[in-house]
Amino acid sequence: MTTPLPSPSEAATLQLGYSFCPNDTFIFHALHAGLVRGPLPVQEVLEDVQTLNDWAVEGRLPMTKISYRAYFEVMDRYVALRAGGALGRGVGPLIVTRGDVQDLNGRRVASPGALTTAELLLRLVYPEVEVVRMRYDAVMPAVERGEVDAGLIIHESRFTYPQHGLTRLLDLGAWWEQDTGLPLPLGAILVRRDLAPQLQWALNDAVRASLEYAHAHPEAATAYIREHALEMSDEVMRAHIDLYVNDFSLDVGGEGTRAVQELHRRAVAVGAAPASALPLFVERP
Repeated sequence: MTTPLPSPSEAATLQLGYSFCPNDTFIFHALHAGLVRGPLPVQEVLEDVQTLNDWAVEGRLPMTKISYRAYFEVMDRYVALRAGGALGRGVGPLIVTRGDVQDLNGRRVASPGALTTAELLLRLVYPEVEVVRMRYDAVMPAVERGEVDAGLIIHESRFTYPQHGLTRLLDLGAWWEQDTGLPLPLGAILVRRDLAPQLQWALNDAVRASLEYAHAHPEAATAYIREHALEMSDEVMRAHIDLYVNDFSLDVGGEGTRAVQELHRRAVAVGAAPASALPLFVERP
């Protein structure tokens, strides 16, 4: 069952869902605060990525951040913007353990969600693990307590796992880069496919303008980012932004497009996502 969405003409504002993570609050602060102009005023809806993934399956928001893995489930309803997403090198999820674990097949691995890119990569590398799903910020404590044999960590956890006495077993981003030669697609910004092409492209321009404003005035978003990064030091917050916000965030480009196509192809090949012939990204009208 999907939830019907109001048309732009029926709404005074456009709901925009994104996560509490510094890369998202950095990118969207100027648009949320009205420091750059968009085709419609936006209303922020902040949630963790797995909740946003689930909501996209329900069709709850007209514009939302989502994992690329989850995007492949909702391509009939949504299309990705070229701006605002997270792709890159050295940005992938990590598999961490508490002890000397070498082979995960047959072991219990904590995952931040069924529709995360992290779990798709885990499935590609270790097809026979027992997945235990939980919120991303519960993964490291579960590994630390010995409730699972290993955990998939994303976001700021890649900077803080040594503090939990954990060791890195595998960098899934590095595995992807070595295997494909492409950057790793992590998250995209989606808009409804039934919005007018002119509006889709105007929203893409607005997101890009918001990021350009953030680069030009980095101090403007500091308080907003800090407000939502409650358990993160300033150093980790800055490292998080530097890692996940890059040229692909301004425009996915040809290489980024090929990377998303390859991730989709592999997801389809292992039965993790349906095939689709629809365009992956918005196009200039």
